[in-house]
Amino acid sequence: MSDIHGVPEPRQDAGLEATQMLTALVRLRGALQQARLPLAVPGADEQRDAQSEMVDQLEDYVIPRLMTIDAPMLTVVGGSTGAGKSTLVNSLVGRRVTEPGVLRPTTRSPVLVHHPDDARWFGQDRLLPDLERVAHSTNDPGALQLVPSDSVPRGLAILDAPDIDSVEERNRTLAAQLLAAADLWLFVTSAARYADQVPWDFLRKAAERSAAVAIVLDRTPDEAVETVSAHLARMLASRGLKDSPMFIVREGPIDDDGLLPAGFVGDIRGWLESLAADTTARGAVVKQTLDGAIRTLAWRTHSVADAAAEQTEVVHRLRGDVDKAYDQAIDAVAVASADGTLLRGEVLARWQEFVGTGELLRSLETRIGALRDRIVNSLKGRPAQAERVTVAVESGLESLILEHAEAAAERAEASWQSLASGQALLADAGEDLGRASRDFRRRAERAVREWQQDLLDMIRTEGADKRTTARFMAYGVNGLSVALMVVVFAHTAGLTGAEVGIAGGSAVVGQKLLEAVFGDQAVRELAARAQAQLQERVAALLAGERARYLDLLDSLQITDDAADQLRAAARRIDDLRFAAQGAPTGLDDGSERAPV
Repeated sequence: MSDIHGVPEPRQDAGLEATQMLTALVRLRGALQQARLPLAVPGADEQRDAQSEMVDQLEDYVIPRLMTIDAPMLTVVGGSTGAGKSTLVNSLVGRRVTEPGVLRPTTRSPVLVHHPDDARWFGQDRLLPDLERVAHSTNDPGALQLVPSDSVPRGLAILDAPDIDSVEERNRTLAAQLLAAADLWLFVTSAARYADQVPWDFLRKAAERSAAVAIVLDRTPDEAVETVSAHLARMLASRGLKDSPMFIVREGPIDDDGLLPAGFVGDIRGWLESLAADTTARGAVVKQTLDGAIRTLAWRTHSVADAAAEQTEVVHRLRGDVDKAYDQAIDAVAVASADGTLLRGEVLARWQEFVGTGELLRSLETRIGALRDRIVNSLKGRPAQAERVTVAVESGLESLILEHAEAAAERAEASWQSLASGQALLADAGEDLGRASRDFRRRAERAVREWQQDLLDMIRTEGADKRTTARFMAYGVNGLSVALMVVVFAHTAGLTGAEVGIAGGSAVVGQKLLEAVFGDQAVRELAARAQAQLQERVAALLAGERARYLDLLDSLQITDDAADQLRAAARRIDDLRFAAQGAPTGLDDGSERAPV
């Protein structure tokens, strides 16, 4: 950036820039760790792998390297099975420090060789913190063997990695982890294996993130040097690695210590020593790889963010399907418990036994006191009939709720079965979610009884000052609560034929009974409260059923803001990169590979 006179303004303090970038990278790591991609949606497996790789690279390399920017340049020697990596490392060091794998697959810990004065840079809290530091050879791939050697110059460390194409998955995984933590990739191949696909997949990733790479064409017969090296050079150029140095190690004798003649690896050793001796050149290599890693991490984050957003969308759809199914069930019960549907069959028969619909209705419509006394007398001694109505209501209401709970479970399951992600969740549920819970009938029965008790309590409370009246004494709490149930079920839209008149008349009888004791306004309020309490209990019952599905979704820990957090973290890193380079924020920096 320049002032109005064209004089460049001083850059902000480099230490502040590094601190800001470190903070942004830690934030990105947190966002990646918190993002959850558990659902089986297209591309999720790939993005989960990418997410894991990115977190590993941040923890193994990018964050530790940024915190220890002056640490020695880590050169990771990697390549295909049988390419001669260990022999090359031993020959570069000048003594046997790592054991070549005679038998394949070879499982052993990676070996890091460094100058004794640089030991402090490779402690447990530095690069590759997950690997336990050991001072001896081991077959534990979770350990990192540290070998101090005066033959390795200060400022340089050499790490012998496992085969990238090993048949052992843990070897392949470790090799990829180590290469992702390298400042410089020393990629070893041979005249027989240089065109294999696996190495080129790694090299493609190196080119994508502008990593510093050098190629070693190992074990090359004299007669094949010109042909193979020319072809390899063309392949490198076509894949964005034309600036990568290429070294040829001819096929030659190996001494008793497993070393090639010093002259065979002299060019490679001289080049590494020159980088170690030149602080500027070494810093350029480190910066090239580190900047490329940071740029690539920010770029790849957007794909993970897209995957996180898709996970959120799928969760919302699955949740919406469940809510729709159970909301529909709640509404259906509400309609059926108010449209007269329950005033059929057993409930209607028991109610008629209790009140004697025709005579009582006519009696209540008269204002003649003597006839009223007959009504009172006719209801005395009928507690058994009231109890039978209560039992019939309980059974009918319980069956209604169970029917709609089963229907909701079937609808929710069917909607989830239409998605691969829903199918996977159902398979892991541990129970058949397409049916109501095994104990649902028992819970429904208890809820109905509790609702009936609610009505008894309402009648007692409302009639507290009327308990000495003839009407209240005649009907009793149980009889009045039964009448209130009938009033709640009073509407007759669901009835047909003769049932309309019969049940409709029964509902009017119930209402008249209650009005005779409490008055019409009080009856309307009692009915509204009773209906509301019934719906609350039904909703609570079905909430437990709904939770069987929703708890599965909640256990996934998918958050709505995961994608936004990832994108914000990536944008912050890009903003800092562009600010450091003096480029407009949001534009491609067009970064180039530093000469190696």
